[in-house]
Formats: sequence, structure tokens, C-alpha cells
Amino acid sequence: MVAEINQHKIDECLSEDLIEIAIPPGVEGERLDRVLANAVPDRSRSYLKKLIEEGRLRRDNILGRTIKEPSYRVKQGELFFLEIPDAVDAIPNGEDIPLEVMFEDNDLIVINKPAGLVVHPAPGNHSGTLVNALIAHCGESLQGIGGVRRPGIVHRLDKDTSGLMVAAKTEVAHKVLTTQFAERTVERAYTAIVWGLPQPAIGTIDGNIGRSRRNRKKMSVRHQGGKPARTNYTVEEVFLGGIATLLECRLDTGRTHQIRVHLANEGHPVVGDPIYGGGATQARLKSVGKDAAKLFSKLDQQLLHARLLGFFHPITGDKHRFELEYSSKIDQMINFFRKTGNPDVL
Repeated sequence: MVAEINQHKIDECLSEDLIEIAIPPGVEGERLDRVLANAVPDRSRSYLKKLIEEGRLRRDNILGRTIKEPSYRVKQGELFFLEIPDAVDAIPNGEDIPLEVMFEDNDLIVINKPAGLVVHPAPGNHSGTLVNALIAHCGESLQGIGGVRRPGIVHRLDKDTSGLMVAAKTEVAHKVLTTQFAERTVERAYTAIVWGLPQPAIGTIDGNIGRSRRNRKKMSVRHQGGKPARTNYTVEEVFLGGIATLLECRLDTGRTHQIRVHLANEGHPVVGDPIYGGGATQARLKSVGKDAAKLFSKLDQQLLHARLLGFFHPITGDKHRFELEYSSKIDQMINFFRKTGNPDVL
């Protein structure tokens, strides 16, 4: 009988798409594909068998021996690393979705992405994305630039994060901009309103980020594995004696949900973030004031806004720097807090 491996050590490490699986007692001699199916219950056995046959499973370490035999008999104590590839979606089509264009030339386009707009198609969400809008706006020539699934995309913002994004319109621009992001020469600043008062007023949060062990749709700070991540923050304004705080955040890295995960891990989730604990609890509403419930009932996004973006033009080499005002939701919340009590402006 196959043991419930997912009750033992099943640990994702090193990347968002790599799962580490340690073989516990009780499954000696079982087929590898059957053992993996028990260890990764959200994937079918036939799918996992296909991954094994494609050479996506290694033993001992991430550079170890590739195991391609689904019938391989496992041994107690063996350690396997399984790569879960991104799903392959249909080629996206252009859709007439309005874009707020901040700058555009023959090589790139800079837009102010609204909250609620997904950046690129994914399983279960094939239309209504920024990619669909870009294809319609820039023309069919955009298709395939930087890859079929995410044409033109060189970085991302979460669905409910608003603000500045740059996309490439040529292969050369895509390559150069991608390199700038990889080498961390792109200037990025975000505005956030968080619960509580982070200490110190100017600080840095270091913590590897990887997929949560408990919920693979969430990210978490990982003490083992994950990818290195660093978020720098500055307190800009304190509301109601520290019930909430306006922050500027700057990224040294760009991990999935990085700002949201780092701040939540420090006990200061972004206001309005239901995934990482930023919702309007009864205790928070009571501390903010009698009119808070009505305001928060209309808050349909986390208060995180990509306010500043700076990069070197991929062809001319000129420095381009774009800066936005606060988003309307953040501005509304700031005004509410200021009317509710006198803030301490730093």
C-alpha cells in the first residue's frame, strides 16, 4: 500500500516550478509514478507519468541523474526534484480593451495598468488580459515577440495592482528590456497603504519567497528553498497613531507577490489584500472609525500602486523615467484617514 507521502516531507524549493519530494518509510519498492501521484495530489497520475518520460524528474539534487522510467521502484530516503512546466495556452487574440498609454514609439509602450486587469492569459483565463489589449493596440506583429503566450511582456504586475508597465514591440527591445530587469538596473517604486506601523521607518526586508506548502496558489517567505528577495521601504505617512501607514516600496528583486508577501510576513499586510491578510476585519474597522465599514465595502483591490518606472531605452540608450500620482483608491483612502484623525507626516 502506498503511504500518504503528502503527510510527510513534501517540500518545494529553489523555484516556483520545482517540487522537492523525499521518499518516507512505507513505500519501498513502489512504482515511481504511483508514489508521485500520492505526493502531488493536484496532478493526475497520467500527467506525472508524462513529466517523468519527458525527463523532468531528477534524483538527489537539481542537477542529479534524470529518471525517465515511471516504473522505477523507489527506495526509502531517496530525494527527487520534479519540474512542473507552465501550462501551454492557445495563442492569444487581440481584443479592444482600452489602454492608458503613457508613452509609445516603434520599440516599446508604457501603460498605466488598471487594477483588475490580468497581464497575460493563463489556464481558465484566456481573454480580457493586457496581452489581448496590446495585440489589438500594436497590431498582429506583436504576436510571438518574447514568446507565444506572453508577447511583448518583460515584467508583470498582479491582477489587482495598478500602475506602470513597459512592454516591448520588437524582439530587440524585448531582449534588452528583459536583460535590464534581470540585471536589476530598472528603477521601480510602489506606493502601498498597510495595516500597522512598520519599524524602523526606513528598512529592508530580506526573505526568500517560494510557493506556500499549504496552498500552492499563494507565495510565502521560505527559510529553506525559494528565491532570494529584497524589498526596501520608507514610511511616508502614519495614520491614526499607527493603525495604518503609507509606504514607498522599492524592489531589488521581482518575485511573485513580493511586496505583499514580505509586508504580510512582517505583520503589516497591504490594506485590501484578501489573500495575505489585509482584509477589513471587525477589529480593524472598529479601530478606524464608524464610517469605515461603508468605505471598505467598496474596496475591491489591494492598495498597492506601481508609481514609478525608470529604464534605459533599448535602442537609443536614453534614460526614460515615468511617475504617476497616487491611484484613485489610494488617494481616497488617504483622504479618509486624514479626515478621521490628524496624521503624523514624516
